[in-house]
Amino acid sequence: MDMQRLASALEASLDPAQNKQAETALLQEQRKRGFSLQLLQIVASDAYGPTARLASALYFKNFIRRSWTDEEGNYKLPSVEVVSIKRELIGLMINVPSNIQYQLGDAVGVIADSDFWRRWDTLVDDLVSRLTPDNARINNGVLQVAHSIFKRWRPLYRSDELYTEINHVLSKFGEPFVQLLGNTDQLIEQNRNNKPALSPYISTLNLMMKLLYDLSVQDLPPIFEDNVTSITSLLHKYLVYDNPVLHTDADSEAGPLELVKSGIFEVLIIYSQKYEDAFGPFVEQFVGSSWNLLTTTGLDTKNDVLVSKALQFLTSVTRMPQHAQAFNNDDTMSQVIERVVLPNLSLRESDLELFEDEPIEFIRRDLEGSDSDTRRRAATDFLQRLLSQSQKLVTAVVLRYVNQYLSEFSRNPSANWKSKDTAVYLYSAIAAKGAVTASQGVKSVNELVNILDFFKANVAGDLVSDSNVEPILKVDAIKYLYVFRSQITREQWRDAFPLIVKHLGSSDYVVYSYAAIAVERVLALTDAAKRPVISPTDVKPLSAQLLQHLFQLIERNPESAKLQENEFLMRCVMRVLIVLRDGVIPITDNVLSHFIKITTIISPNPANPRFYYYHFEALGAFIRFAAPSQPEKIENSLHPVFVNVLQNEIQEFIPYVFQLFAALLEANPSGSLTSYYTQITQPILSPDFWSSRGNIPALVRLLSSLMARGASYIVESGQLEAVLGIFQSLIISKANEIYGFELLESIVANFPPSILDTYFATVLQLLFTRLQNSKTETFSSRFVRFYHFVSARIESGLGADWFIKHANQVQDGVYVQLYLGIILPDTQKLARPLDRKIAVISLTKTLTESSAFAEKYKKGWSFTCGALLKLLENPPVIASTDDSIVDQDVDDMSFGVGFTQLQTIRRPTRDLWPEVTDVKSWVGQTLRDANAVQGGKIKSFAEERLAQSPEALHVLAMYMSK
Repeated sequence: MDMQRLASALEASLDPAQNKQAETALLQEQRKRGFSLQLLQIVASDAYGPTARLASALYFKNFIRRSWTDEEGNYKLPSVEVVSIKRELIGLMINVPSNIQYQLGDAVGVIADSDFWRRWDTLVDDLVSRLTPDNARINNGVLQVAHSIFKRWRPLYRSDELYTEINHVLSKFGEPFVQLLGNTDQLIEQNRNNKPALSPYISTLNLMMKLLYDLSVQDLPPIFEDNVTSITSLLHKYLVYDNPVLHTDADSEAGPLELVKSGIFEVLIIYSQKYEDAFGPFVEQFVGSSWNLLTTTGLDTKNDVLVSKALQFLTSVTRMPQHAQAFNNDDTMSQVIERVVLPNLSLRESDLELFEDEPIEFIRRDLEGSDSDTRRRAATDFLQRLLSQSQKLVTAVVLRYVNQYLSEFSRNPSANWKSKDTAVYLYSAIAAKGAVTASQGVKSVNELVNILDFFKANVAGDLVSDSNVEPILKVDAIKYLYVFRSQITREQWRDAFPLIVKHLGSSDYVVYSYAAIAVERVLALTDAAKRPVISPTDVKPLSAQLLQHLFQLIERNPESAKLQENEFLMRCVMRVLIVLRDGVIPITDNVLSHFIKITTIISPNPANPRFYYYHFEALGAFIRFAAPSQPEKIENSLHPVFVNVLQNEIQEFIPYVFQLFAALLEANPSGSLTSYYTQITQPILSPDFWSSRGNIPALVRLLSSLMARGASYIVESGQLEAVLGIFQSLIISKANEIYGFELLESIVANFPPSILDTYFATVLQLLFTRLQNSKTETFSSRFVRFYHFVSARIESGLGADWFIKHANQVQDGVYVQLYLGIILPDTQKLARPLDRKIAVISLTKTLTESSAFAEKYKKGWSFTCGALLKLLENPPVIASTDDSIVDQDVDDMSFGVGFTQLQTIRRPTRDLWPEVTDVKSWVGQTLRDANAVQGGKIKSFAEERLAQSPEALHVLAMYMSK
């Protein structure tokens, strides 16, 4: 493909109407040598349009993410290509437009994760050499590259390797950075009235604030500590800096001054939290300037982030007792509440516009736990910090304002309804102590207030009334119950829950969405004894109507993007199905039709990862509880929908679909492998699906489920070797070795020894090679578990002797080395109770049923006995099976193309020997039975082979005598 056609294909990849075909063509091209350099040529050339250049930068970023190194850290690209990319990328990034810079910056970050700094030790020198005294365009490009690399340090835990990297950077970059900071300050002054010249220098300052944070996030650099006076002076200068030339007309978008000041506050927050010794003497001036900024900055949304950061800084400073004392009197606290807290808690016109015009965005910003920098959240955090320092004073002052606002409302409810909103929000802020948790809401409350009395007197009426209540006040009422849900008793919820359910019927988007949010969380709420606060028996009579209504709300607008906009409704569907369990069976047809309709609509354009995650969780719950009683109906209905996802390569859905296919198979374990499944067996064995790491966990589970239902089909169709080939590709990879062992255990569990005999020596050869050349702790542990898994399965025709036979086919005598050097010592390291239980059963059966250990490995018999007795010192206790479904916090999950475990159909850990409940008793009984059957041989072996270990002999005799 020539460059022009490649550019056209890249441009088409951004067009939903053409992207499938374009992606297919690009996948073919990326296999060719030099593909990455062609992408960079397109990015660099003005001969191609801006869309093609941006598309090329996007594709380059994703290509580098997939193709830079393997899990061992080895380059996947030819070395000449690697060298060229590193040589060209920095200079290119400096000279391209900012939207392309961001994409290339992400690629630089990926490369830096792998190579910086030891395999790219010239990078910092390269960056420093490109800095200029006064060329803002070049400097901004250099600083953007630096930020792309150094921001990686922000979330990392400290380590010697990390600090070595940071010191490497500081030794080369620290002094030029401080010099550039001073130069930039001078250039801003010199060009104060020249907007075209000034704006790039302000951008430089903004980038330098980000870098100041990056470079200080782990520890205070010595060069910054040495220059702390000049640096803090500059920070303060630009925190109070104003210049009409830089003012913007936009009400909603932050301008350059707001961005710089927000960045300064981020630096101030980390310095006040971590470096009080160095920064403490300068705090007072920043507190005063922050106060002035907060009391003079307007309510425009363009200032929201700035105000939030300023409040976060004050919150941070208030942690220090010496600064908290400044607020510790009634007059000062009243001023703080009136001039700083209340203006930022009260509803603005822009909030009401958002409520009406973008309701889903209003909900996301308003919800506790949202990552938005909202004024309300920052003001609440500041107020709660003050409360933690002076609870009695803050409570008294705030309650005066709460009562004042409630009085204003009562005088004219229709005109002053915003006053009530402020009162409820303000009261909630001081009533809650600590964070609002995802599972229980507020867990601790301010003992100086009574949340239930306030609810009954001021809030409950808005839930009960059907008319003349502003929608936002209804939202406030629902949110009040949602936030304080764990403080409400089971009996009180019996009265309150129907009121929330009723509001699912509201015509207002935010009201019914908040009702769904509250219903879902309350249904998930349990008491101290882990019993549901809302009994499932109370929900079941309403379930059909409730689900139907939720589905109607979701499907209200059938356009794909709008249908999947509201993840809160789908999460509520999921929760109702989890509570309903097999109560869904009578309404299977109706629920199934909605799932099929929604999947069909959103498949061509998966737009909201949270929505489709909850959609598939809900579908998983439906399969889990409905499919065991009617597997054919559900398989027949869902199969065409799922196959459509695979055939159209909807990457976002594929890992979910593989899990759901597996769940369908597992719901009917005794069924035969129908044509639906035989049709997908060959495709899922092809390398294409396995090339995506996100598919692998789900594919291993699906393949294991297929083998459990259709082992004979796999053999008869000649596909077992393909399965073993997949095992081989997984087991040689450190990233996928755990899935390799899962697949191998499924193979061993589902095929008879007569089939396995042909392949097992080759399997062991692969395992032994990994043990010898690149053993990891995980690999060793899983190998030992696998050995015991085989050794314990004597009834299936396997066992220790079968393993020994095949091991010694690989290399005569290798078994003894493995057993003494790896298996026995690492058996004691097994941590999971089920793994230790398998090991106990394996070792016991080796002592009682292995001919090799009885006749050939006599010392090995005594070593085995010692290992068994050591395991029994801390016998594994298997917890009872828990059928509950663990909540997944989606904000902690990485969405996108990849693997996300569906909790509703998480495969339970299987105990292959459930009849063995007390392992000590079972070991004693097994030894006694074997001794009796074998005419006293076990006792004789013990007396002969444990003669040098009288303590072990005594303990074993005790087991055998019980």
